Amino acid sequence: MYMMIVPRKNFDLFDEFFDDPFFHKEDKHPHPMAMMKTDVRENDNSYIIDVDLPGFQKDNIKVDVEDGYLNISASMDNTEEEKDKGKFIRRERFVGECSRSFYVGEQVQSEDIKASFKNGILTLEIPKVEEEEKLPEKKYVQIGE
Repeated sequence: MYMMIVPRKNFDLFDEFFDDPFFHKEDKHPHPMAMMKTDVRENDNSYIIDVDLPGFQKDNIKVDVEDGYLNISASMDNTEEEKDKGKFIRRERFVGECSRSFYVGEQVQSEDIKASFKNGILTLEIPKVEEEEKLPEKKYVQIGE
């Protein structure tokens, strides 16, 4: 399918190109899960989580464990650096905060997790831990007539 651009007064090809519906999403900012694309692998002793965080600095990434949940958060703010570079006409690169959480169990502590950050990928190694007690069996509520 070919698309014809009709010339207009004060026509600017650059602006016309970015007015295409392809570039417009419902949200101005991507959903946090879309930002933090994640792979989870398993080996004999641990789970390995790889999180894509391109453009983020190591100092702006926080990982903690609370109430059995592994929480990953990252922030990026380029406004100070880019003030001298000119006014943005269009901005598509992410600036802001994003986070993800994974349930890892009550037995896993922050100090048990090994973390590294290289080439925009955060890698977390979480040891497998035996469950101290089994979860209670699911009990269903009987539905009457």
